[in-house]
Amino acid sequence: MRRNIVLIGMMGAGKTAIGTELARRLSAPFIDIDAEIERAAAMTIPEIFARDGEPFFRARESEVLARVLAGQPAIVSTGGGAWMRQENRERISAQGVSVWLDCDLETLWHRVKLRPTRPLLQTADPRGTLERLLNERNPVYALADIRVPATRGCSIDATTTRVQEAIKAYDPEILEKLS
Repeated sequence: MRRNIVLIGMMGAGKTAIGTELARRLSAPFIDIDAEIERAAAMTIPEIFARDGEPFFRARESEVLARVLAGQPAIVSTGGGAWMRQENRERISAQGVSVWLDCDLETLWHRVKLRPTRPLLQTADPRGTLERLLNERNPVYALADIRVPATRGCSIDATTTRVQEAIKAYDPEILEKLS
């Protein structure tokens, strides 16, 4: 049975950093969906958004996610909006376990405010946009199998340990299958 560990959450929640460390600890492959999309398109995410728009990007994101989940079990980092699509939630549920890295607004804003690579925040009020997205998405993120708080003062190492512990508590066999 294939069991991917799929990290979900807002931009800036630490999905890539935690996913990379978790994969290292488990000697498992790490796949960043955004990086896969950029590689396939030979463009950055902001360039894709600018040229083709968000609906086009979300469709490609779903295609790449489906391909990745059908492969060998891996630690998978999704884009912040991937979990919002029902089809993606169903795929992730069928082929893995979802782990929500739950961050508060202040932590997220601290992490993303100086990064021009976030196309959804290219607005007149990026902090307000981030807050609106967080409020819209949190009820859907709460559908994840596992929730792990990812706070500003917590290191990558400590948060990764909390993720491992939460996965063990949810289903100890998942980690054994990847190690």
